[in-house]
Amino acid sequence: MKLKKTYKYALWSALYLTVLSAILSVLTYLLLFKYLGLVTYVIFGVLLFIISFFIIQFRAEHFIYQRIKKLYEDISFLDVNDLKRKKITTDVEALTKTVQEYVEGKSEEIADLTQRDSFRRDFLGNVAHELKTPLFTVQGYILTLIEGAAEDKEIRTKYLERANKGVERLTSIVKDLDMIAKLETEGMKMNIETFNILELIQNVFDLFEMKAKKRSIKLRLDRVYEFPFFVKGDIERIEQVLINLIVNSIKYGKVGGVTTVSVENYNSKKFIIKVNDNGEGIKQEHLSRLFERFYRVDQSRSREQGGSGLGLSIVKHIIEAHGETILLKSKYGEGSEFSFTLEKAV
Repeated sequence: MKLKKTYKYALWSALYLTVLSAILSVLTYLLLFKYLGLVTYVIFGVLLFIISFFIIQFRAEHFIYQRIKKLYEDISFLDVNDLKRKKITTDVEALTKTVQEYVEGKSEEIADLTQRDSFRRDFLGNVAHELKTPLFTVQGYILTLIEGAAEDKEIRTKYLERANKGVERLTSIVKDLDMIAKLETEGMKMNIETFNILELIQNVFDLFEMKAKKRSIKLRLDRVYEFPFFVKGDIERIEQVLINLIVNSIKYGKVGGVTTVSVENYNSKKFIIKVNDNGEGIKQEHLSRLFERFYRVDQSRSREQGGSGLGLSIVKHIIEAHGETILLKSKYGEGSEFSFTLEKAV
């Protein structure tokens, strides 16, 4: 059987010691102990070899282990408890590979923690920024009323209405944050049931018909559907997905444009629901980040349109909670298409 590479150091060291001891033994035999037999010296040599091998192996392992242990203790992010003595051998190549793998693993952990910390800072900064604007707006109107403007009935009514809009935006942000928090916890379960997706789409159209008319945008299905399309999902969550996508198409669509929703076969087990608009579209560099929390393509225009900046992030969380896929295609200057899959009801 091929000798393990990790014992070469001890093997050759033991061999050298044995040869040296044999030479000394022969000289001793020739000079002093002529009455001892040759077999005695062979047995002596074999025993010396075996004993030397294990002594050298143990000493080398102990020597290297103590120094690697000290290295772990000196470097703060290496845990000495992770160092197992049985992993330490006299094979320097294997030892180097083991330490390198460990360091690479720790480097990945550090990179992941750094990325999470950066995301946390960005998230907190975005939340503070989103909350600050409506809070200051509400505070400004209330202070103006306190300072005497409340005496004028017309001004009082106008300022209270504006303050109420600020409170509504704050409420919207808090509700959306709460929804994302719930969707990210394992305790948030989907109430899966069978429903007609076409009927749900029409309900959302009816809900935002007046909002679309203000911008002269038509809401329509791509064709006349003769039969219902039944899917499986949480009807309230899917309705939220459709609301967010259709409201976005109204906000950022072209005045006098069209928002078209279609339902098609994705494969034998799924439908794909597509929401198309003929608005200004999205530049390529923004597509990969569009589902991030608070990410806005156009900061000033987005805030003028209102909203929490969490709509698409919520859409992504809901669809992924269903185990489905959300897709985005857009060409700047021509429009955008958001689509998601849902399981067919058999």
